Amino acid sequence: MNNVRQQGLSITAGRVVCAASGIDGPGTVIVRDGAVASIESTSAHPADPSLTKQTSSSETNLTFPEGILLPGLIDLHAHPVKRGSVFGTDPDSTMLARGTTTVQSQGDVGADGVEDFLASTVDASQSRVLLALSLSRIGESTSDGCFADLAHADIDACVATAAKYPQLIRMLAVNVSHHACGHTDPREVLRRGLIASEQSGLPLLFGMRRPEDWPLEKQLSQLRPDDVVTYCFRREPHCIVKHGRVLPYVLDARQRGVLFDVGHGMGSFSFEVAEAAIGAGFLPDTISTDLQNCHTGQSPQHDLPLVMSKLSAAGMSDVDLIRAVTTTPAQVLRLEAEAGSLSVGTPADLVVLERQPDTDMSDVHGTIRTGSQFTTCGVWCRRSFH
Repeated sequence: MNNVRQQGLSITAGRVVCAASGIDGPGTVIVRDGAVASIESTSAHPADPSLTKQTSSSETNLTFPEGILLPGLIDLHAHPVKRGSVFGTDPDSTMLARGTTTVQSQGDVGADGVEDFLASTVDASQSRVLLALSLSRIGESTSDGCFADLAHADIDACVATAAKYPQLIRMLAVNVSHHACGHTDPREVLRRGLIASEQSGLPLLFGMRRPEDWPLEKQLSQLRPDDVVTYCFRREPHCIVKHGRVLPYVLDARQRGVLFDVGHGMGSFSFEVAEAAIGAGFLPDTISTDLQNCHTGQSPQHDLPLVMSKLSAAGMSDVDLIRAVTTTPAQVLRLEAEAGSLSVGTPADLVVLERQPDTDMSDVHGTIRTGSQFTTCGVWCRRSFH
């Protein structure tokens, strides 16, 4: 990771891409005082193979001939929590170092834990960490489901907390899975979540229930424009594809403005489901990792570039991949002026990815696909001053 508050920094890459502005080609991004100062197109790939070249005491030129320079990646659904969550993991070491400069915690923290989350994670991290506030007061603080006690689904506490921390809290998290709810009726949990959403003006980040408990069509019918359904390429216990086709009521939900997020995690990504959906033109709006402490020590290490690589192997184009980890999540989180794009004056949250030779990649069921893998070779974050 590199300090973007140098007097001058130029990063030249074989490809500079911004889905928001349509930039796509060889170029150089100039950074001054922690912000993008200019974006220059070049007619050919950089010739200098050196990655770092000090040209003066106040200016550094970086050259990545095979690199793809992007806005810093945005992970809409992960678990960036240093304490207080059973799923939490350090956002700087497991996410920022691997290209994700902005990450949203999905349901780790409820109304009772926000102040500690601010002190222990948000203020103590170089990453930009945001929160999809759990409807449950206790969030994911125990091994029991967060809605196992229905009293924890506290509408008033949720709405009041969201109003108190508008810069931190951008969504509300409502997961009606069997684990999250236990014996609690998932319909009542969603009913309360929808009320809290209406009162706070925040969209839901929604985790689905298995259809034998509650038909998926009924669940999706209650969601509104800008609500986000996560785990969208899961094979079981719920699946948006049947006989190779996306279910009609899933298409109807998208037509109404409901968004769909990957949320790979430990059990929520199937190559077969992704390939069927993408082949039918149903692309995920956002690509996220659901990265949690259980991923620590995996090989290859679970991160957002790896999930992007799997979606590439499943058929997504580079431009669609990049949009789903930059522009679209920035819009969902209302960060368009701060993240997700390359334009003069925006904070210099930047990442350079490179493609490695074809390698085998596995989904959560052990199904293998072969494709080129994105790896991170440079990250610059506006909050990194070392």
